[in-house]
Amino acid sequence: MIKVLFICHGNICRSPMAEFVFRQMAGQEGLANQFDVSSAATTDEEIWNGCGNPVYPPVERLLRVHGMDPGNKRAMLLKAGDYQAYDYFIGMDEENLRDMKRIFHGDPLHKCSLLMDYTANPRPVADPWYTRDFQRTWDDVQEGCRGLLDVLRGDEDGH
Repeated sequence: MIKVLFICHGNICRSPMAEFVFRQMAGQEGLANQFDVSSAATTDEEIWNGCGNPVYPPVERLLRVHGMDPGNKRAMLLKAGDYQAYDYFIGMDEENLRDMKRIFHGDPLHKCSLLMDYTANPRPVADPWYTRDFQRTWDDVQEGCRGLLDVLRGDEDGH
């Protein structure tokens, strides 16, 4: 089983969107049992007294429109120990990548990458928290998850 953790700043917009989109894509192709997928934040800004905030309402609405239910998802914090637990850490932008490597004290096994690096047009995933353009983020996540799934399909045993 390949273990994938999607990462963004607060784990309420982009990374949970990628988590649910990737999971749905894998399921639609009959590959759901080959992946363990989750998401986390590089900061605790959306986590209060150990309880993470839910998925941001506009993102939740988009996911529900497309048949996904993020109702039980809560923001969780990326921890150094996660490095041993997952095969891939997929960030949404360069800041996420830097923060992942800081939290992990490096990336000796080259497990950290960016979602849009799996596309023909590498770029940051648009952050809807700032752009308010949730459709653009949705489009980026769809494209990135498709590319990632295509790559991982050939890596069923992890690294």
